[in-house]
Amino acid sequence: MANYPSISLFLPAWNEEDYVERAVTRALDVLPRLTDDFEIIVVNDASTDRTKEIAEGLAARIPQLRVITHATNLKLGGAMRTGLSASTKDIVVYSDIDLPWDLRELERALHLMDYLEADMICAFRFDRTSEGPKRIIYSFVYNLLIRSLFDINIKDVNFSFKVMHRRVLEAIELKSLGSFIDAELVVKAMRKGFRVFQMGVDYFPRTRGVSTLASPSVIMKMVKELAKLYPETRSPEAPVQPVRLPPSVAPLHPTTSRRRQHG
Repeated sequence: MANYPSISLFLPAWNEEDYVERAVTRALDVLPRLTDDFEIIVVNDASTDRTKEIAEGLAARIPQLRVITHATNLKLGGAMRTGLSASTKDIVVYSDIDLPWDLRELERALHLMDYLEADMICAFRFDRTSEGPKRIIYSFVYNLLIRSLFDINIKDVNFSFKVMHRRVLEAIELKSLGSFIDAELVVKAMRKGFRVFQMGVDYFPRTRGVSTLASPSVIMKMVKELAKLYPETRSPEAPVQPVRLPPSVAPLHPTTSRRRQHG
């Protein structure tokens, strides 16, 4: 077993009955190899299918698993805020419950966090062609917008692979109720001077159920939240110093230009 700090893994879930047991099973295969002190938190966001029943059944026999159920649907932002606040360990990991990345990549992220003395590791997807042209275009435009508005070199801000030290969460306040929360989390951490890096991973699209994150209504709400929270999120802090890394492990710096990073 690797000697990594304690780990909290939280998984937001809305109508994910097909994925709950699979995600928990894979987490139980990976996490004990990294630490002997971990917890898995499923945030059931007022699901109307069997998500709650399945998750609570698993929790009854798995002591490391906790289930938190919202009485009303609070969307991704609300579920993430619940998961972040409920996490109790030194390292906090966020993933969608359909596991769009191989949980074994967590060991590489923890190694990079230790080696680079990083406070947060975010991932970007190497290949997204399986998502189809519409989602690729939406994502490209949104990431370009975030890079431009907040002056950060970021590839894939909304990808559900975030690994962070608890000190990051204790230093920032998140207010987003929707999908803007990913950008709010990363930008505010950087504005507070935390060292944030990104690494590339293989992407595995869901094979069951339907994702609603690219629907027009979700996108409109995300843009509205961006406009509302922009001044607070954008407020500048002292930048971190740039670090040169290979393209697959690229640093994110809030005020360093692209030319300087790659020159």
